[in-house]
Amino acid sequence: MTISTEPYNSSHQHLPANGQHIVAHQTASQIVVYQAYNSTIAQFAVENQFLGGSGFSYGRMSWIKPNFLWMMYRCGWASKANQERVLALWLDKTAFEEILIQAVFSTFTAGNYESSEVWKQELATKNVRLQWDPDHNPYGDKLIRRALQLGLKNDALELFGKQQVSRIEDVTEFVQQQKMHVDNRQLAQLYIPLERVYTVTDAALGQKIGVTSLAT
Repeated sequence: MTISTEPYNSSHQHLPANGQHIVAHQTASQIVVYQAYNSTIAQFAVENQFLGGSGFSYGRMSWIKPNFLWMMYRCGWASKANQERVLALWLDKTAFEEILIQAVFSTFTAGNYESSEVWKQELATKNVRLQWDPDHNPYGDKLIRRALQLGLKNDALELFGKQQVSRIEDVTEFVQQQKMHVDNRQLAQLYIPLERVYTVTDAALGQKIGVTSLAT
């Protein structure tokens, strides 16, 4: 696994306790997002380095999550049906922000859009859905901090799965190893990917999608 890791108990000091933040493993130019699939889809993706094959459908919405522990909550640490393989997908930060530009909130909330009509128009014309959901600790308990997930469909999903993703690696073995520490309630032994708050390049875009400023 090429992703750097750190002790879970050391990660808290680097992350805000509340607010809405994009927390992700990243380098100077790239960011990692996660997806969990069954073995057929995952094997094709790893062998071919793009999403596809007979088991994958580009006709459905597919959700990506930058935050590792949110993904672990969703897939049960690779234990849920059809989510037994966890993939880390690398893409350039420029591509990630191209996805963010297209993002529309899944539900209307006053303050995010001028009106519900404006929101509905964007919902009908854009192919990325955005949700801020409670982040989770290793045991699956909700945190005050909220984490981002993005749903991609149609052209946005095709572009992501076939062109924007630069590397796909299977991190299932790492997940399974760390799950044993969680199951034994030994968080002092738990390692997770090294993640920090991602800063959106365009401040106006960050504000539009609801990112909490670290300065506040």
